[in-house]
Amino acid sequence: MGDELVWRGAVEQAALVASRQVSAVELVEAHLVRIDALDRSLNAIVTLVPERALARAAELDRELARRGAPVGPLHGLPVAVKDLVDTAGIRTTQGSPLHADRVPDRDDLMVALLRAAGAVVVGKTNTPEFGAGSHTFNTVFGATRNPWRLDRSAGGSSGGAAVAVATAMLPFADGSDMGGSLRNPASFCNVVGLRPSPGRVPSGPRLDPFDALSVRGPIARTVADAELLLSALAGSHPCTPIQPPQPAERAAGPLRVAWSDDLGGLPVEPEVTAALAAGRGILEQAGCVVEQVDLDWSGADEAFETLRAIAFVAELGEAVLDHRELVKDTVVWNVERGLELTGERVARAVVLRGRLFARMCELTERFDALAGPVSQVAPFPLDSDWVREVAGVPMRSYIEWMRSCSRVTVTAHPAISLPCGFTDAGLPVGLQLVGRLGGERELLGLAAAFERCSPAAGRRPPEPPAAVP
Repeated sequence: MGDELVWRGAVEQAALVASRQVSAVELVEAHLVRIDALDRSLNAIVTLVPERALARAAELDRELARRGAPVGPLHGLPVAVKDLVDTAGIRTTQGSPLHADRVPDRDDLMVALLRAAGAVVVGKTNTPEFGAGSHTFNTVFGATRNPWRLDRSAGGSSGGAAVAVATAMLPFADGSDMGGSLRNPASFCNVVGLRPSPGRVPSGPRLDPFDALSVRGPIARTVADAELLLSALAGSHPCTPIQPPQPAERAAGPLRVAWSDDLGGLPVEPEVTAALAAGRGILEQAGCVVEQVDLDWSGADEAFETLRAIAFVAELGEAVLDHRELVKDTVVWNVERGLELTGERVARAVVLRGRLFARMCELTERFDALAGPVSQVAPFPLDSDWVREVAGVPMRSYIEWMRSCSRVTVTAHPAISLPCGFTDAGLPVGLQLVGRLGGERELLGLAAAFERCSPAAGRRPPEPPAAVP
């Protein structure tokens, strides 16, 4: 029953455990067998704690028998936590040789919420060094392979999470997103990745709890499964000073979606544009009114790259200054960019962000969502550290090719990546939907309607070999 069980949705798995048709131990064991069979060729789950996980699953089974009800909505469901996030007693490396043997003594707040909801932590998912860049590789564990083609990138920085979910090694997983780290790997692996509004998922402790660029959110095979994980993680907390608003009720009538092929004039590879072409028809089939729009997102790139550089100095400046030789070049570059900033440039970035936020609020007064590409490229070769050119346009840094995501980040609005289509070479392409600030519920409803009509939704990657030489 193992393979049949692990491919069932997280919502169904939770119902099976809650009704005691399947025990938490059986569910965790089935996923551990799957991990053992696949992960030597994929390298998605880099630290595994099977004995600890099975012991916790057994505790949850006893608790369910005693109480007659699950301890929470995720009772017995296995999850592996992104290796940027602290897990008490489980190695957390951040993909860096500086932390290769680090074992935290306390959980991040998000992990505590997972445990309180009944999830069973089975290990950690791979991430690029310090989560920097949308390609999952590091010198501690190596690269994570795309299950659709093992010689291609899985995206990042939540690449390990997306691969584990796409191949049913996990029912869902957490991820984080600054410039696309939930959305890009979801697009590359044909799964769902939701970037919530800042403050929707509390986490911490954080050096800058007021940071609105980086957020936590779910990766899942279906919209319903992503919503289940979000429901367990979302909420207010006294250590989270940012809280998203409650959007006003929308007027009756069909949903109105703004469509942009290039999100404000970005270069997009023709194979991606071709694969996305069906997305407009799918939205119309789902009952939406779709209208082409021209976006004025001037200043978004400057604002994002300046604010990102500030965050890199705050988070990683000390590591780079003290151990430059042990930190990858792109992280060093990003920190140096931050150290070069003047007060005038920082102030300008803040103003540009404010203007873009206002323009996005105006757009979402007229439309229920914005639709466009998640990624400007299809999954690229595994041995390329970053994309040097998009549709003939040179990229000057390792973050420029991610602007289809990072421009959305600057708006602070929630966004979701959904399976939309495939290139002629059989590589996945995702559609990005951006909703109203605080409007995750409405965005997930639209995403579910799209999913029901999308032929790409639910398609499984081929089974990989037991190991890659």
